[in-house]
Amino acid sequence: MYDLKKSVALVDAALDCYLAPAHTFPREIHEAVRYSVFAGGKRLRPLLTLAAAHIFGAAEEAAMPPACAIELVHTYSLIHDDLPALDNDDYRRGRLSNHKVFGDAMAILAGDALLTRAFELLSIEGQKVLPDQTIVRLVAELGSAAGAAGMIGGQVVDMQSEGQLPNAETLEYIHRHKTGMLFTCCIRSGGIVGGASSSQIKRLTAFAEHIGLAFQIIDDILDIIGDENKLGKKVGSDENKQKMTYPALYGMEQAKRKATHCLQAAREELNEFGKRADRLLWLGEKLVEREY
Repeated sequence: MYDLKKSVALVDAALDCYLAPAHTFPREIHEAVRYSVFAGGKRLRPLLTLAAAHIFGAAEEAAMPPACAIELVHTYSLIHDDLPALDNDDYRRGRLSNHKVFGDAMAILAGDALLTRAFELLSIEGQKVLPDQTIVRLVAELGSAAGAAGMIGGQVVDMQSEGQLPNAETLEYIHRHKTGMLFTCCIRSGGIVGGASSSQIKRLTAFAEHIGLAFQIIDDILDIIGDENKLGKKVGSDENKQKMTYPALYGMEQAKRKATHCLQAAREELNEFGKRADRLLWLGEKLVEREY
């Protein structure tokens, strides 16, 4: 039986060790970093990395550096995404966004600190539990997923598409890059840690792409009909900013069907792994089958 709470606690403990204490000089930057890292996130991305590594029998301690590095990159992206120059959101995970507490400048620097720390810990902490060749691959995976060809590229197109008529090609690019690339990085990284073959990595990649797209479609839906108390942020922001979304392009019911189709396609990609993939599949389903 998969103990989700135990896995989350292990990730939290590792993050706590990997980050400097809040009282470290200069104190405000470390307080700002920890404010967002420990803001109550579900740790979905590191859990996906650990679950993918589990398929191949890799120890959790071996997968923890890349798992936590990805979580730091994700947190940095949320801090910057909330800034007035981007999405201008006052709340994240049920409490004030980083810039509302520490100011715009410190929030920018906190994001910068998290991004750079991610690669530092992957290199230094990873070296303690992984071969150098594996670390090089993991660094390349994370850099590609987080950069202009990945998450940042998706954010740019998302921002530039506000107020434009939605079209399928642009919408899929946004979703597959802004959110999907980091999900793919999580799962591929777990496979790399576990020594997966190229064909197995291909299967994991396809699973991740289906799950990542389904997750973002559901995110679009929840922004319209979700419960603000459960989401930890205001709903309706996508419509207010005239963002390109699946419900805007296809309608609510067709968007739901698209998410369900993606989830089924993801399930099929894990068939060859049998019971070993149960943990990864369960987490993937949790990402998609969130409450409307």
